Amino acid sequence: MSGQRIGYIRVSSADQNPDRQLEGIQLDRTFIDKASAKDVNRPELNSLLSFIREGDTLLVHSMDRLARNLNDLRDLVKELTDRGIKVEFVKEKLVFSGEDSPMAILLLSVMGSFAEFERSLLKERQKEGIALAKQRGAYRGRKKVLTPEQVNTLKQRVSQGERKTDLAKEFAISRETLYQYLRNT
Repeated sequence: MSGQRIGYIRVSSADQNPDRQLEGIQLDRTFIDKASAKDVNRPELNSLLSFIREGDTLLVHSMDRLARNLNDLRDLVKELTDRGIKVEFVKEKLVFSGEDSPMAILLLSVMGSFAEFERSLLKERQKEGIALAKQRGAYRGRKKVLTPEQVNTLKQRVSQGERKTDLAKEFAISRETLYQYLRNT
């Protein structure tokens, strides 16, 4: 018996349309992430990795949908193929099974490098755009999560000795964001 055909789709933001990525391909189950591929900490990717089994085939539109970092891409493909799962990249027409030729491994590395390079260029252009917008006075930065009253309450409770981790959870912010509010006194 052959395994299931599992699809993985990723778009960077909630307003992007994921439909075109594996359109027309017969799949038994699909996992869709609406998150950046800056790392592998994505909810649906984690669910996929828990769900997929030996003998299954993972279909992904293109390598940059699975990972934008060469190390992450290689690690994911290796982890899956080591578990007896085929990985198929539709756009690149590449299939990895664990018994891959040196040429296939080279192509994975080259194509993965391009995805990583593209992400680096995107970040660089974004940083340049923000700097120019700041010069023009058009960039205000990200909207503050907490109101000034909440920040005062937060600072007061920290000074009274409450655990920062507990406060971050209560205020639904990361610990780093909590520390930023404390630094900007």
